[in-house]
Amino acid sequence: MQALLRVAGQPLGVLGRARGVLLGRARGVLQDRRSSIYSKPPKSKIGPGQSFFIMSVFAVAMLAPAGWIMHHLPEYRKRPRSPPS
Repeated sequence: MQALLRVAGQPLGVLGRARGVLLGRARGVLQDRRSSIYSKPPKSKIGPGQSFFIMSVFAVAMLAPAGWIMHHLPEYRKRPRSPPS
């Protein structure tokens, strides 16, 4: 029993044993997930035009709110601050 509770000559504490149990469970979950992942060729290929369009829409969706806020910063600075409650 003592040989099982030693790693590199050092005895494992309660945390070391718990970590071993948790890592064992995590490995099992990862192996289960890996076995359910599979791949096959796409049904339809995406062309460069479609890729460019999607990337443009994504960029606008990310940058438009930031641009709106930066455009209205002077307006936000002029507002009177509300009194503390």
